[in-house]
Amino acid sequence: MTDLIVSISFHELCQYEELSEYIILEVVDHGIAEPVSGKNAPDWVFDTNTVHWLRKAVRLHSQLEIDWVAVAMIIELLKRNESLEREHRYLEQKLKRFLE
Repeated sequence: MTDLIVSISFHELCQYEELSEYIILEVVDHGIAEPVSGKNAPDWVFDTNTVHWLRKAVRLHSQLEIDWVAVAMIIELLKRNESLEREHRYLEQKLKRFLE
């Protein structure tokens, strides 16, 4: 299976998500999102998975009024939980095949 990676530029991300450049810079500075390429903000390119986490982070920050440091910690825990759930499903499938 091939993973399809779709990318979006810094400026496209700002326009598409209706966010200021400042918000994107904050999210990147706190490690919530990482560009897949580009050295400077105007040249940054993000994958679509980043957009998913960016949306969650912005909602946490704006709707619940959580500061960016706490948002970064929450997003990291959510990512870890998602990874563990994927691993759990994989191991369940493997065990099921083994027992059949």
